[in-house]
Amino acid sequence: MEIITSHINADFDSLASMIAAKKLYPGADIVFSGSQERKLRDFIEVFQPAEFKRIKDIDPAKITRLIIVDTKQPGRLGPLAELLSNKDMKIHIYDHHPFEKDDIRGETETVEEVGATATIFTEILKSKKLDPTPMEATILCLGIYEETGSLLFPSTTERDLLAVSYLLKKGANLNIVSSYIRMELNIEELDLLNELIKSSTELVLKGIRVVIAGASRESYIGDAAHLAHKIMEMEDIDAVLVLLEMQGKILIVARSRVPELDVSELVKEFGGGGHPTAASATIREASLEPVTEQLKAILPRHIKPGKVASDIMTSPVITIEWDSSVKEAEEMMTRYGVNVLPVVRNGKYAGQISRETVEKALFHGFNRHKCSEFSTPDALTVGTDAPIRDIETMMIERNQRFMPVIREGEIIGAITRTDILRVLYEEFLRKRHLDKEDITERSSPGRNLSSWLRERFPEQVYSLLRMSGEIADGMGFNAYLVGGSVRDLLLGQENLDIDIVIEGDGIVFAGELGKRLGRPMRFHQRFGTAHISLDSLGLDIATARTEYYESPAALPTVETSSIKKDLYRRDFTINTLAVKLNPKDFGLLIDFFGGQRDIREKTIRVLHNLSYVEDPTRAFRAIRFSERFGFKLSRHTENLIKSAIQMNLFEPLSGFRLFEELMLAFNETNPVKTLKRLSDVGLLKVIHHNLLFDDRLEATLASMYETLAWYNLLYLDEKVDTGILYLMAILSNLNEQDMKEALERLAAPPGTRGIIMRSAQESALIIKKLPLSDPAALYHLLEGVKIETILFAMSVTKDKKKKMEISRFLVELRKIKPLLRGNDLKKLGIPQGPLYTKILTELLEERLRGRLRTEEDERKYVIKKYASK
Repeated sequence: MEIITSHINADFDSLASMIAAKKLYPGADIVFSGSQERKLRDFIEVFQPAEFKRIKDIDPAKITRLIIVDTKQPGRLGPLAELLSNKDMKIHIYDHHPFEKDDIRGETETVEEVGATATIFTEILKSKKLDPTPMEATILCLGIYEETGSLLFPSTTERDLLAVSYLLKKGANLNIVSSYIRMELNIEELDLLNELIKSSTELVLKGIRVVIAGASRESYIGDAAHLAHKIMEMEDIDAVLVLLEMQGKILIVARSRVPELDVSELVKEFGGGGHPTAASATIREASLEPVTEQLKAILPRHIKPGKVASDIMTSPVITIEWDSSVKEAEEMMTRYGVNVLPVVRNGKYAGQISRETVEKALFHGFNRHKCSEFSTPDALTVGTDAPIRDIETMMIERNQRFMPVIREGEIIGAITRTDILRVLYEEFLRKRHLDKEDITERSSPGRNLSSWLRERFPEQVYSLLRMSGEIADGMGFNAYLVGGSVRDLLLGQENLDIDIVIEGDGIVFAGELGKRLGRPMRFHQRFGTAHISLDSLGLDIATARTEYYESPAALPTVETSSIKKDLYRRDFTINTLAVKLNPKDFGLLIDFFGGQRDIREKTIRVLHNLSYVEDPTRAFRAIRFSERFGFKLSRHTENLIKSAIQMNLFEPLSGFRLFEELMLAFNETNPVKTLKRLSDVGLLKVIHHNLLFDDRLEATLASMYETLAWYNLLYLDEKVDTGILYLMAILSNLNEQDMKEALERLAAPPGTRGIIMRSAQESALIIKKLPLSDPAALYHLLEGVKIETILFAMSVTKDKKKKMEISRFLVELRKIKPLLRGNDLKKLGIPQGPLYTKILTELLEERLRGRLRTEEDERKYVIKKYASK
């Protein structure tokens, strides 16, 4: 007795190969070793293409020959694997998977690496002139089309296409093929796909992105491979591992786009097999979570390193010695056509300096200063074996254009953004070749960000989010992480302003969370909000609420509502994203309003047409977010701003809220660009009708920006109120009365108003008195003046000599103090009294003029002038 069989969970390639084998072994019986995919079962029920024997109807003792198709692995033969123990059994093997260790060996082996085993049988039938019937040709076509993804998978070969061509000549019906090799999903499959996506976890290992997705079903699910390919299409990933728990076993379906991960080697650890790009395994009497964890544990050792830093770096690298002058750095950059120079000291890497920094340093007269004084010593560096994808992420997140490659402290190479772009372009071409189609980025509406929360938030924050979800669950509430932290999580930026919205009673929840944390809770009953202060971060909690406005620009009236309504009251779509925190759905991304899309497309978009009517400050916020993130305003969003201005909606707007928005914009963005954008849409006139963004104001703002950049390079302890400085610059073109009106419109705090009004006068006086030939006079002119006033004077004057004198005061003169003190004068016999102040002032002035350098110089000066009297 002879039997023909294939692997469990049989597919169309299995059926086609068994039916073709029947033509070669006409006396053999076809026996399925186990279950079949659902589509195959449906096909067999409709077309009844052959006669099949059941395992229970076969006497194993009578079997003399076993013909195995589309597999060589004992573990995939189900109960028929017991036949392999018969030493006298003759075994014939036909398969398109390469041989692996522990595979079954036979007296006849036809194993060739083509897209489908059906291709091998088609060639054999053709060579033996055993023409298939039209139905047999159709079934063979089904096997080839399914196994090669309609001839689109990278495993497809020329022989597969030729086999299909031959079968079409023999009457293969493509209408039948297309009805079973379909791309659409039924409701049950869509439900399963949705569950897989929701549960998916993305791992980045050695630069390779792998998604692991799992789901459970009580009934048998046949076409898991189709779902794996759907996930690959939906996500820009390198590999997917789908785990399905059903009927007491786990089915693993693995797909890979990259040579770094051979999934056939991976699933062999579970008794499976296949191709490097497509493989599967079945595990009996197993549970989903342990298998998933085991898969995660073994996955790293199956991923070969992709390209690393040493593969793409430029070497050798032009460097500059730490004590070379800034002017020399400029000359080297011009000479070699580079924008960044690594700084070295004693042969070791010590930092890097950019052309932008060099140009600003030269502008402020630091030609002869050492370039190390202006270099960036803490810029990121990598080793030679750093994965390219890690480097790409680091350079993007830190906005670093130049990445030094270091070995034992020495710089041996460098990677630029151009190098990264080249790698990305090569990868794009490779993927397009593999997928046979252009690649487009797609969003995943059911994404789960639990791994991102764990990896990108500090442990304290991650534990807090977990605890919040558990407490809410216990109280019957739903908890969500909302706001900027979710937006910035997707943007890859750090944001530890934690806002949690509760579908339920936010204040009651906050009280329980505060008890668990051992921290006090403050709340606002009217708005349903609470705050808990932690050591390193603040936690704001709110009841999910909706709001309405009694009149334009008024404060909202709020009411308890759902998370969707709560998110709808936000300003822009990018701020409407939420992450669920309850244990069952922890990490599930909620996106009702297209926030992911607009983040991907870098667009600021309001949620509805009355957004600015309800809260006009959103217009200023739109410009701020646009400049902060480098996003564009959607055309409709910009048109609504202009309409709000025409409708005079800003007149009733609180000056305090307007002032706050301006201060945030000045501190979070490049104020020059932001104010230009505000002017372009007409929002500067909201501050004062005479405010005009002309060439003069633009020059003042640009000078202010450069002045602050220079000051920040000094790393001085004294902090500057950037907002006040830019407000000074904006109002500098107004007369005194208009300036007062603008400050009143902004409801600026009294202290701020005083500083700005005084600074306008004081800075003008300072500029008028400069330059001063006497350093002591310069010191007395500027000592005691607020730093904002000094920097404002420095930015508005066009006289380079005056700028240099202010710079000298800030960098050098204001640090100078007499070395002698009152006790020293007493020891010299100087009687105590007002004379001490006079002497110490003289000592300071003489030191400022450079006439006294040491403590001994000062002592001699005092003795000569005063001790003898």
